[in-house]
Amino acid sequence: MTIVPLVTTSILTAWAINQEKVLRELPIEWWLGVTFILTLASASALTPPTFLALVYGYFLGWASVPMLFALNIGAIAIIYVSAHFLHAASVRNYLIQVYPQVGTLLRRFYKNELRLIFFAKLSPVLPFAITNLFFAMAGARFKQVLTGGTLGMIPRTLLAVWAGKEAQDIRYLLEHPNEGLATKIVLIALIVVSTVGIGYFFKDKSMVES
Repeated sequence: MTIVPLVTTSILTAWAINQEKVLRELPIEWWLGVTFILTLASASALTPPTFLALVYGYFLGWASVPMLFALNIGAIAIIYVSAHFLHAASVRNYLIQVYPQVGTLLRRFYKNELRLIFFAKLSPVLPFAITNLFFAMAGARFKQVLTGGTLGMIPRTLLAVWAGKEAQDIRYLLEHPNEGLATKIVLIALIVVSTVGIGYFFKDKSMVES
């Protein structure tokens, strides 16, 4: 789930560069259909949503934001439902029996689901599918996963769309997605805020049930 997106991203990058003219001429109805397919791909850890936001921003600009939000929310929902078929409850119970400290971490997590999910999804470096699957397997409530995931992905999605919209050449954009001082500063800020937020979760002992 970490290596596969790198491979598919490289393939999509080469394809998008060679098909730029075709993509620019696609009607909005086609983009809606493509968004549905990419929602399934993102839920399957084939395509990172942030990479897709760069491409959408380049071709559609700010008009792509509703489609990207729908893509993220749809992928989160699919992953959450899929965790049910992986017997998430049985996996949790087994881990608690083998590693009692897991129960302590889960109790902390249940008290602060929304905050931890938000900070995790805020980070542009944590894999999309893995983090969503982790929260689903941990037993997070769907409402919290959806709300925290949506709020957390807004800043990095908007940043990626803006970077794509401002790019003059798709080849340079996809080969240098973090180009520009402003983009780098925002990315670093997101990583720092996310890391501090997640680190506080593990450090704050007052979250543990007595």
